[in-house]
Amino acid sequence: MSNNKILILGLLITAGVAAFLFWPGNDSPSDLFKSGTEVVMYKNEGCQCCTKWGDHMYEGDFAVEEVPVPVLMQVKRDNGITRELASCHTAIVEGYVVEGHVPRADVERMLREKPDAVGLAVPGMPIGSPGMETPGRTPESYDVLLVHNDGSTSVYSSY
Repeated sequence: MSNNKILILGLLITAGVAAFLFWPGNDSPSDLFKSGTEVVMYKNEGCQCCTKWGDHMYEGDFAVEEVPVPVLMQVKRDNGITRELASCHTAIVEGYVVEGHVPRADVERMLREKPDAVGLAVPGMPIGSPGMETPGRTPESYDVLLVHNDGSTSVYSSY
């Protein structure tokens, strides 16, 4: 095959790939390679337990984006999370708020059941919850709360 034919063939292949990737109606090219349900986690810069919770979620079918913010409490307030419900990070998953160290299984259950609610919360930072595992420390008992639209809560699961 001559150099001109190889060049023309290469240009045609490149044009075809570019047309596929950027054709109107297609998602962005990066979305083609993204796997799992998107989780946007707002956190303070440098918080390692938040990153560990993100790793816990990533072990399931979730793609976690960490977003450091300067005023995390504002994100919480904007999403219906009070000081009593607050933890160290606030995540948004398919329109639901996931506050703190909520186990992946509870997030998966919520997404299956689709309750008419704000989301789930684990107030504080209980030792033994996902991202808060501490070698040599006995895990604490804690509840995962379903946060209702009116701000009230009910126990969703207990650990």
